Amino acid sequence: MQKYHVNLSKEERKKIKMVLRSKRVSMEAKKHSQILLDIDESDGKAPLRASVVSVRRGVCSNTVNRVRRTYAEFGIERAIFRKKRETPPVEPKITGEVEAHIIATACSAAPEGKTRWTLSMIANKIILDGVIENISDEAVRLVLKKHNLNLI
Repeated sequence: MQKYHVNLSKEERKKIKMVLRSKRVSMEAKKHSQILLDIDESDGKAPLRASVVSVRRGVCSNTVNRVRRTYAEFGIERAIFRKKRETPPVEPKITGEVEAHIIATACSAAPEGKTRWTLSMIANKIILDGVIENISDEAVRLVLKKHNLNLI
């Protein structure tokens, strides 16, 4: 006996068929849609067992059970598509302001006694100026490369 049941309405079936026809939807979403159609109980016939669906769709039986549970608990959107991220990714340390300071330093005259700036000298100068707390030579190199600047 199944703990979670999938009874698709006409609107939900229509949405699933749109997902299956769409070219902009991931294969994962299409597989989840097909699984939902296979385990649907709304048309009166018995749904396919998880083991049969898993072989038919090329997924693990745990995936079938997870899709069934997610549909029952959260609805069709969440059963087909991935959960949206609640917190944004980590903010980048190197902002436009930091990039501007790196570029300005690299384009300025080299310090006294030196013929040109090195990556570590630029990184140290940016830290001493209080623009950023810490930065690696590699990060400085990537900023300069991004803007097609060469230290030669």
